[in-house]
Amino acid sequence: MSGSPLPPLTTGNTRVKEARKLSRRSVRTERRLFLADGPKAVAAALERGGVVEVFATPTAAEQYDALVAAAPRMSLVDERALASLSDSVTPAGIVAVCSFLDVPLGEALTAGERRLAVICADVRDPGNAGTLVRTADALGADAVVLAGHSVDPYNPKTVRASVGSLFHLPVSRAADAAEAVTAARSSGLTVLAADGAGELSLDDAAALLAGPVGWLFGNEAWGLPDDLAALADHRVAIAIPGRAESLNLATAAAICLYETARVRRVRS
Repeated sequence: MSGSPLPPLTTGNTRVKEARKLSRRSVRTERRLFLADGPKAVAAALERGGVVEVFATPTAAEQYDALVAAAPRMSLVDERALASLSDSVTPAGIVAVCSFLDVPLGEALTAGERRLAVICADVRDPGNAGTLVRTADALGADAVVLAGHSVDPYNPKTVRASVGSLFHLPVSRAADAAEAVTAARSSGLTVLAADGAGELSLDDAAALLAGPVGWLFGNEAWGLPDDLAALADHRVAIAIPGRAESLNLATAAAICLYETARVRRVRS
């Protein structure tokens, strides 16, 4: 006769405690593990591979039964334990422990005939970084590089803001933004720095956008420093017909990447 089902794990359980420690960057870096929160992130993680364990409440386990069935290891947890693992205000009830998935810089920047890479220099806000990864994924980029003093791609807010896109395309990290730009040019990418004071208008950049491109975006508050922008092949400005002084980072990146995708569709 089979025994009764084990009760859900609580916040005091050792595995829950160890998983909760992954909210700290130092622990993530040491163990090369991070948390993916919510069904979209968990589904993308399972599809990509590298999931170590899935935690789910009994209700979520029923709702997302296909994800539970695909997990290499699955543990039921109570609501409080799940909440302790989630960065969300209203947790969806399912979280995965995943292995790091970033790739070496050279691999991310390998140029092809129409290669498109996104280089983010000193992007500090986790939500912005996640949004940039999601935008890059949606608009056909081949890789994202978080360079300089950019936020950890495995920050829970970054993972959540990417809505699964972190698992869809190669992500690389580079301690030195200038090194990333130099590597991109050496690999055959034309590096375009998004710069409101750029000498080239995005409207006139179609010929460049049709080829292998590395878009370079700067910090949310102060943009790209002149010495870094000077390493790019061109500084590209977005025309702003209205009265706003500038565009925020995520919007500017979306416009540049959309225009790149549009030019490539037209010329394909």
